[in-house]
Amino acid sequence: MSSPHIASVYDEELKYLARRISEMGGTAEQMVGDSVRALVNTDAALAQKVISEDVILDTAERQINEKAILTIAKRQPMAADLREIMGAIRIAAELERVGDLGKNNAKRVIAVQSSGMPRKLARGLEHLAELALMQLKEVLDVYASRNVEKAKEIRERDDEIDAVYTSLFRELLTYMMEDPRNITPCTHLLFCAKNIERIGDHATNIAETIFYMATGAPPEGERPKDDHTTSVGAEKE
Repeated sequence: MSSPHIASVYDEELKYLARRISEMGGTAEQMVGDSVRALVNTDAALAQKVISEDVILDTAERQINEKAILTIAKRQPMAADLREIMGAIRIAAELERVGDLGKNNAKRVIAVQSSGMPRKLARGLEHLAELALMQLKEVLDVYASRNVEKAKEIRERDDEIDAVYTSLFRELLTYMMEDPRNITPCTHLLFCAKNIERIGDHATNIAETIFYMATGAPPEGERPKDDHTTSVGAEKE
């Protein structure tokens, strides 16, 4: 049986992982929100801030992985404790990818800046981002509470973001067909919209990981999808 001191140190190691995941989540949320604001307002300075912050998530993911591997090697955890540590590794990877998607959108601000963005398209992007960020925030709250039912609910709500993305996708194609001068800026916005939709997918992946951490089993059934576009894929993360 482990001594109280060893158990206390082990608890601190798990708390460290949870705290770093929470910090990563906050940074990822901020980066995504700022990247959309930079796009809508063609704010190059804010876009550069988002790009520069990507290193924060890269560093945090590396530190989480190092701590997790060291904890497994020292403690040889079993069952729920092992799921806790492996879950932290998986969630850190998802959040790092969310940051990459925000960074990729920020990189497109200059390209969109010269032509401007129609207000209707800006509203569409903002609405899509609001849904994705809400899903990300909710799933980070679930990570703290381990509410299994809420994790299932978030997973099953993924089709809402897909539907809004599909609508925006079609709207962008319409703008491109109406005026060839819209093709270049709208192509950039197509990639941005897909990146935002992918953020919702990463939030759903986190929900599935939390469900597994809490129950030891994956959620049943296929997650719902309502993305009827196939022409544009997300950028490499």
